[in-house]
Amino acid sequence: MVSLGMQGKKEYQEKLFTDFRLSDRVPEGNFYRRLKGALDLDFLYPRTKRFYGDSGQKRIDPVVFFKLCLVGYLENIPSDRRLVAHCGMRLDILLFLGYGIDEELPWHSTVSRTRQLFPESVFEEVFAKVFSLCVESGLVSGHTQVMDSAPVKANASMDSLELKVPEEELETHLRRVRHISATDREKPLRKSKTDRSKADQRRITANEQELKALKGRNRKWAKEQDQRPGSGNKGSKYTSNKTHYSPTDPDARISVKPGKARKLNYTAQLTVDTANHVITDIGAYHADGKDNQHLPDMVKRVGPRLWKEGLGWENVVADTGYSSGENYAFLEQCGLKSFIPSHGTYKGGPEGFVYDKARDCFICPKGKSIWFKKVFLDHRTKTKKKEYRASKKVCLGCPLRGTCLGKSQEKRICLTYYREEYERNNKRVNSPQGRYMKAKRQSTVEPVLGTLTQFMGMGKVYTLGIRQANKCMQMAATAYNLKKLLKYTLKKARSAAKSLSRDFFGLNGMVTATLRLCDHLSLVKRKLV
Repeated sequence: MVSLGMQGKKEYQEKLFTDFRLSDRVPEGNFYRRLKGALDLDFLYPRTKRFYGDSGQKRIDPVVFFKLCLVGYLENIPSDRRLVAHCGMRLDILLFLGYGIDEELPWHSTVSRTRQLFPESVFEEVFAKVFSLCVESGLVSGHTQVMDSAPVKANASMDSLELKVPEEELETHLRRVRHISATDREKPLRKSKTDRSKADQRRITANEQELKALKGRNRKWAKEQDQRPGSGNKGSKYTSNKTHYSPTDPDARISVKPGKARKLNYTAQLTVDTANHVITDIGAYHADGKDNQHLPDMVKRVGPRLWKEGLGWENVVADTGYSSGENYAFLEQCGLKSFIPSHGTYKGGPEGFVYDKARDCFICPKGKSIWFKKVFLDHRTKTKKKEYRASKKVCLGCPLRGTCLGKSQEKRICLTYYREEYERNNKRVNSPQGRYMKAKRQSTVEPVLGTLTQFMGMGKVYTLGIRQANKCMQMAATAYNLKKLLKYTLKKARSAAKSLSRDFFGLNGMVTATLRLCDHLSLVKRKLV
């Protein structure tokens, strides 16, 4: 048996004085130590000075506040209380924040109040600063941008929803629109402590036709829910943004995805660069809006940002949710190529009819012309359309009249005003480049959304109001880009070290070979002599 010396026993005793430095304890390659050297937020001091007073107690350092926010999303800790407690136990985070182990971190309530104090523009400047660092390191190409969206849970409960009705019409509206299920009769809704909504947010915006549609849906929903096993849960009532609002967070909207429960959500709209999956833009929107309504606003923000960094933008890739003739026309006006599959409802014209572009008319299977008549706005879909119509005389005696006209007396064709834009986009989508762009979209933006919602605190916003939700999303995207930046620079440094090593050993080998050649030549020379 080999002896290792006497057995040791460690006893802990508090010291009155100690010599300790954080920089000695945190390794050089630590993430937060590298982040501290890469991220300079000193521009925030002059930018946020006007939000502080000239007298009184000193408030939280703006740089410390934004660093705390970034740590929250990097560590997937959306709660300010938990975040401050977590940071106090991590030496590397304390070094990143610039705090010593004997210094007390800011109160969690101070972090929350400061988030409300600073406007959205300051958060966007921090995002733009990190984005510029990504561009400088070569992470962003700018050539192709992919757009997508994801629902983000709001900090409000479905149980606190209130009806959007005038007080005097409440009972009438309940009888006409809302068919209460047996579950609702037994368990009343939970009332919110405060109502943060404005007067216009409490009024019904639905017209009579929409209310009738809701009436049918409510009747069907109530019948189905009462017959379901376990229908005694609180979420078994049908609700709509047309008739309900949240007094807790009036900006939150009811939305649902296939296979998911109805919840009060916001929508996160983001744009991702295809080169290295860097987020180029993100924003919070109302969840009851369609994706195609937000595309122009996103383009107007991303374009100047890329132009400011000296990057060119050529392609826009998105899913069918962003499809509309207005969007195709808007992107063409901006000099951008769209790779957005059109809706299945789009038809280039009636089956068997041929469009004559020169004369702007349709030719029927029997050779008759249906001419363009007018441009009008479809009040149901709120879209611009073109109408083509032929007189009754054109179709008299036609053998196809019964199947072509039906009960009408004349042939009438209504199409989107942006038919040519649709056709050009569809041609690009169905090309080999379009199929490549589809695969690129799936491998680019969907992993980014999954990372943000599952691992970077964006599954739910713990603030109230769309402005505060936008700030949270900006910080989550900034933290994501920072992780990309540090991972890329580390990989670049390692590859550079390998290249240097290869160059050194290659040079060393050349020197060795040269020396051997000289030895060989001297030996030959001696033999000849």
